[in-house]
Amino acid sequence: MKKQGAGLGRMADLRNELHETEERLLAELRDLRRSLRAPEEPGESLKLTTGQRIADKVAATMGSWPFIIVQSILLLVWIVLNLTAWVQQWDPYPFILLNLALSFQAAYAAPFIMMAQNRQQDIDRQAAENDHRVNIKAELEIELLHQKFDQMRQMEVLYLTKTVNELSVLLGISKGQPLVDETG
Repeated sequence: MKKQGAGLGRMADLRNELHETEERLLAELRDLRRSLRAPEEPGESLKLTTGQRIADKVAATMGSWPFIIVQSILLLVWIVLNLTAWVQQWDPYPFILLNLALSFQAAYAAPFIMMAQNRQQDIDRQAAENDHRVNIKAELEIELLHQKFDQMRQMEVLYLTKTVNELSVLLGISKGQPLVDETG
């Protein structure tokens, strides 16, 4: 019976040790969650330079359907007026002035669009980093759940083994057989 008492004491020590480890891991996970959920300083994500605001506005305007429709109508009117000669032909076919204006527009708009794309790339990179942190947190929590499940399984096996041994001892006593301790 002393061995069973020592086994129970060892099992209690193991339970306390696992409980302390579990509490420590939970505390670390809580700290990690709090640091990830910490709100940004007010207006931190809204602090854009004047150039960034202009670049975003130009890119948003030039990438919109109203801009494309208006520009297409203007180009069509330009071409029709110069072909039909209703008005003095200020840009006769092959429309060199129109090509110059469109080239100027493209050259002027390209840096703004590139700046807006670079900012969007930075935003996407930050989102990917946040996703990575969330995935790591989820992985840690899943690992913790696996550890808890393994601990519960070990405790259940120990409890069932102890119960089987106690029942074997009781069964041996009731049949009048000598006591045999199977735990070693």
